[in-house]
Amino acid sequence: MKYPHTGLFHFCLQLGNAILREIDSEHETVKFYLPESQTGVFGSEAKYQPQHFLHKHLFPKLYEGAIWHCTFQASNYFPSNRKVRIIITIHDLNFLYDSKQTEKNRKRSLALLQKKINRADHIVAISHYVQNDLKTHLVLGEKPTSVIYNGCNVDDSLPIIQPENIPDQPFLFSIGTIVEKKNFHVLPALLKNNNFYLVLAGIEGDQDYVQQIKNEAIKYGVEDRLLFTGPISENDKKWYLSNCKAFLFPSTAEGFGLPVIEAMYFGKPVILSTCTSLPEIGGDFAYYFESFDPESMQNVLKTTLEHFEETMPSGKIRERALSFSWQKAARQYLSIYRDLA
Repeated sequence: MKYPHTGLFHFCLQLGNAILREIDSEHETVKFYLPESQTGVFGSEAKYQPQHFLHKHLFPKLYEGAIWHCTFQASNYFPSNRKVRIIITIHDLNFLYDSKQTEKNRKRSLALLQKKINRADHIVAISHYVQNDLKTHLVLGEKPTSVIYNGCNVDDSLPIIQPENIPDQPFLFSIGTIVEKKNFHVLPALLKNNNFYLVLAGIEGDQDYVQQIKNEAIKYGVEDRLLFTGPISENDKKWYLSNCKAFLFPSTAEGFGLPVIEAMYFGKPVILSTCTSLPEIGGDFAYYFESFDPESMQNVLKTTLEHFEETMPSGKIRERALSFSWQKAARQYLSIYRDLA
């Protein structure tokens, strides 16, 4: 939870809050291990153990019989006490598909993850795609494994306030850390021969890649309709999702894709890549880029908007989003905790 404007932060936040709502507080206790700056994020009544970088080498003693839930596979924080039962959530094996990774680094990352799997008592994947990836590239043996989907993040209890930085024309929207695997550079081509803007929100993680996206916009003469917002608040995200013409997510490496179900919650047409977990999450209520050829993508956008207006009920799309529930996820995780106790 060190980086608030990320999917992993919201995974931890939403799951933690849901577990607090579902737990048997008379007989069960949860303590949150997180950066000291986030102490209190689950409320003043919750119990906290502040993280310290030295814990990578000398982990603090946990109470006898504790269950340790490692919520991200790349964490270096594992208890040394062999009596502590461990559950680990694996979000993706994206390092295998990163063109910038050397074969040596891929093998090293696999070996590190294998050690954690060997130590764990239960493995959770956030999609069947991730689970299949694990079975293909790692040795699970007889280790118990489960698929537990993420839930829908949207809190609509507060009014949505219009952000300062908005286009003055209809716009297409996407959100995520601006890095190569998100494949955002294919999107400026969709602005050709229309008056749409393209709004990209998220941490600009790779400045060279940001420039590549801008270069694509320049190539199509649409650079004046490309808007980078940087990281945005939950309010601003909800405004962009609820006001866009379509939500675009051409990612080529995705363990789940939280923004997809957030856009579906608002009844918006979502157009996804056919890569990795995205067809599993979008199902028949999403549209898909079958290729990243500019002309093909332009045709997909055109036919999507036409079909959506004519035949796709937004209520059904919202129902799809709501089928992914943090309460359901919390109950599934708590069932594993109790089995391990």
